[in-house]
Amino acid sequence: MQSLATKPFLLDIHSITLRVTHAEFEKLCQDNPELRLELTANGELITMAPAGWESSERNLNLATDIDIWNRQSKMGRAFDSSGGFTLPNGAVKSPDVTWIEKSKLANIPAGVAFPKVVPDFVIELRSTSDSLKTLREKMAEYRSNGVRLGWLINPQQQQVEVYRLGQEVEILESPINLSGEDVLPGFMLDLSSIFSG
Repeated sequence: MQSLATKPFLLDIHSITLRVTHAEFEKLCQDNPELRLELTANGELITMAPAGWESSERNLNLATDIDIWNRQSKMGRAFDSSGGFTLPNGAVKSPDVTWIEKSKLANIPAGVAFPKVVPDFVIELRSTSDSLKTLREKMAEYRSNGVRLGWLINPQQQQVEVYRLGQEVEILESPINLSGEDVLPGFMLDLSSIFSG
C-alpha cells in the first residue's frame, strides 16, 4: 500500500479562475514548456489539453500547406500551434496555424516571446474535445482584433466557418477547397484529407 507521502496529488481547478500578469504568463510558459497555455484579455489563464493524434496530423498538414505556399510567395511568415501572439486587447493566443505579413514582424526585437502583433490569417481546427462555442468566441476575438481572414475548420460536421474582417461569418457545408482570397493570394487548401481523415 502506498503511503500518503508518496501518493501523487491531483489538483482540480475547473471551478477556479487563475489570473496572471503578462510577465507571470511568460514565466509560466518558460517553466512549463510541456503545457499548452493561453491568456485571455483580462488575464485569465487557459490550459489546453494536447491534441489527439488525428487532430495533430491534421494540424501538421494544414501548417505544412500554409508553409509551402509561404516559402513560394515569400510574403510573410507561418507559425504552428506552438507560437503565441499578443493581440491588441492583451490576450495571448496560439492559433493552430498563423500567417503574418512580413512587414508586421520587421521591428519586433529578438527574444520577445509573445510579440504584440495582429496575425493576418489564422486557422483553428476543431478536435473532438474542443467546444465549438469556445472556438467561435476565439475566432470572433481574432476578427475583432484585426485578423483579416480566419477559418474555423470543423471536421466533425464537415463545415468551415469563414471569418473576414468587418463581415458576417460565412458557413460553408462540405467545401472541397478554400481560397486564401486576397490575404493569401494564390493559396488553395484541399480539404479532402481533413474531412476524410
